[in-house]
Amino acid sequence: MSVVVHVDLDAFYASVAQRDDPTLSGKPVAVSHSGRRSVVLTASYEARPYGVRSAMPLYQALERCPELIVVPPNFAAYKAASAAVFALVREVAHAVERLSLDEAFLDLGDVTIDEATQTARELKERVRAQTGLTLSAGVASGKMVAKIASDDGKPDGLLVVALGSEAAYLAEKPVARLWGVGPKTERRLRELGIERVGQVGALSDGRAVELFGRGGPAFRDLALGIDARPVVEDDEVRSISSEETFEYDERSVPALLQTVRSQAQELEERLRKRELRAFTVGVKIKLADFSVLGRQTTLAQPTDRAAVIYGAAAHCLRRAALNGRAVRLIGTRVASLVERPAEQIALF
Repeated sequence: MSVVVHVDLDAFYASVAQRDDPTLSGKPVAVSHSGRRSVVLTASYEARPYGVRSAMPLYQALERCPELIVVPPNFAAYKAASAAVFALVREVAHAVERLSLDEAFLDLGDVTIDEATQTARELKERVRAQTGLTLSAGVASGKMVAKIASDDGKPDGLLVVALGSEAAYLAEKPVARLWGVGPKTERRLRELGIERVGQVGALSDGRAVELFGRGGPAFRDLALGIDARPVVEDDEVRSISSEETFEYDERSVPALLQTVRSQAQELEERLRKRELRAFTVGVKIKLADFSVLGRQTTLAQPTDRAAVIYGAAAHCLRRAALNGRAVRLIGTRVASLVERPAEQIALF
């Protein structure tokens, strides 16, 4: 049986801020933009006993913790810290499946669970010594259990789920901890009296299909900790996007188009920096009631030109037929990316 390690930097943005400014050490910190509609990107562990959490509106966080210190995000510092951490990770892992700047699955090769645990322990120590950041790790036979274990061990934890004990480890956890169970599915399962992961694991094949469709038995097996998905090394850029949340709801299509134009220019810069072109252009529109609309179109030829991206995105925006509805956020996205061909040099 294989062994998977999941690693996750603790309160990453806030930890980088505390590391770089020692006066913030031990204090409740939230990383957030300023503005009426700003949300908390990350809260330090000192802020969490007050109920401050990621994605919480900043004004609510300040109400819950008046002593909260709010610092602006510094993405250049986060990228540098992430690069330093994952340089250490790659020294010990055969494959690294990055999930974000601060999180990944590791395949350590043909090792026992004890050897994987020792490697994870040593990696944690090296990350702390060389970057000043703490890393939580979960070790298990599969991805989902390793991820849940690292979450359970936070902060600065190392939790190992022994081979063969996966089902028992998961059994009493809330069903929402199971991968693929979102709020709607959780509500539906609770209405049926299914509140724990172990209850999903106890389903028959027929009942699993009835509740979850054709993939029901595989979903049931996941609740038992049976998860054979490999760690996949994947550094490919799949899409690039730019979004903006408005200070106040926006109803004017010309104003929305102006924002889209700016986003198209940003996407041109980012595509050219990576030497990529895009076949697909789309827009994401979040309305004032938090519902989300999406429209996209496919180009005849891939592009990295802002004018073409803007034209396609504007077409998508008009197709959304907003009819004066209030917009909270708009984003432009390019996908189906291909490498830009080398420029032809004319000889005559």
